[in-house]
Amino acid sequence: MNRVVITGLGVVAPNGVGLQEFTDAIQKGKSGITFHQELKEKGFSCCIGGIPKISEEKIAQYLTPLQLRGFNSTSILYGCISGVDAWKDAGFSVDENSILDYDAGIIFGTGTSGIEKFRESIYKIDDNKVRRLGSTSVVQTMASGISAYLGGILGVGNQITTNSSACTTGTEALLLGFERIKTGKAKRMLVGSSSDSSLYSWGGFDAMRVMTYKHNESPEKGSRPMSASASGFVPGSGAAALVLESLESALERKATIYAEVLGGNINSGGQRNGGSLTAPNAEAVQRCIKDALVDAKISADKIDAINGHLTATSKDALEIRNWTIALNRKGENFPLINSLKSQIGHCLAASGAIESVATVLQIKDQLVFPNINCDDIHPEISELIHKDKIPQKLIKKEINFLAKASFGFGDVNACVIFKKYLDN
Repeated sequence: MNRVVITGLGVVAPNGVGLQEFTDAIQKGKSGITFHQELKEKGFSCCIGGIPKISEEKIAQYLTPLQLRGFNSTSILYGCISGVDAWKDAGFSVDENSILDYDAGIIFGTGTSGIEKFRESIYKIDDNKVRRLGSTSVVQTMASGISAYLGGILGVGNQITTNSSACTTGTEALLLGFERIKTGKAKRMLVGSSSDSSLYSWGGFDAMRVMTYKHNESPEKGSRPMSASASGFVPGSGAAALVLESLESALERKATIYAEVLGGNINSGGQRNGGSLTAPNAEAVQRCIKDALVDAKISADKIDAINGHLTATSKDALEIRNWTIALNRKGENFPLINSLKSQIGHCLAASGAIESVATVLQIKDQLVFPNINCDDIHPEISELIHKDKIPQKLIKKEINFLAKASFGFGDVNACVIFKKYLDN
């Protein structure tokens, strides 16, 4: 079994595009949530959201004029930018004439892809002219479009696929890539996930009344995980990518190593025992965390910090309770915990990947980034853990083991354990 390390990172987030901008933002607690007039004009209750800012000039650095012909998929765009950045960050070149690399593959997930493109295509035709959808609509609207684009750009020959498991998608992709390298089926895997910034993705959630409507005049204060005044999540979009590599390969290349992936677990609550399409089976969540620790071969008392799922909904207190039970730690003995969603909103299928990059950066820089908008901790959470375990400001701290979890629509769970890399 191979040890697996992280050698490259790329990110497109509402509060920062590119690794340096994103790193600066999360350390400062910079919000990427803004008001969007178009949402108001379309009658949305929640008129705020997190959308990455990307110029046309930057887009042209990643996609060719041919690829951009008839292009209208932010999911693929975000994924390509983050994926190429991570690949280059790991020390690999991007060359359309490169030799095919059979030791490298891609698992890059998404929830929906190309909704805007599909609407654009069908809006122009009637049912008798379906053949006029246009050739560019195919790859942009199929779920695997994201991995297909990246596979061609990078020229990799191992497994190339797209996974989709709601909010757990990015964390699941990471663990699937980890297993492939661990068992020797690949030396390198680009893993990540992406979510588009489409009104047609967000509209359904607005109709479900799970998004906040109380902060249209104060968007930066809208996303409030673990807060007593939380009133629903804020939608976000973007993508992130990580290059996973066998330790042997990384050392052979003298690559920079950000952290090590120790192990993890993926499971489901089966929509039983309190679990449903939208609510978690608490027993399954606890088991997912416990089994992740077993897979990583570490005890719960080793965890220095947690990057939770924590969406700013009514389930935040239940998630904290699940962590306390799974780790058998509470009060002042509980690890530090934060939620990146306080800064960028809930980026849906992209959340696990973006938050995993933020988690790895905490190990790299030996710190815990701040939670914002949580000066009024939910009373049920206060009963479980000490308020100092929810940092309001950046904390410089030795971080050796860090847990990241995602819990998604359909009662699905994923938890990964990261470790500071030590040469021993």
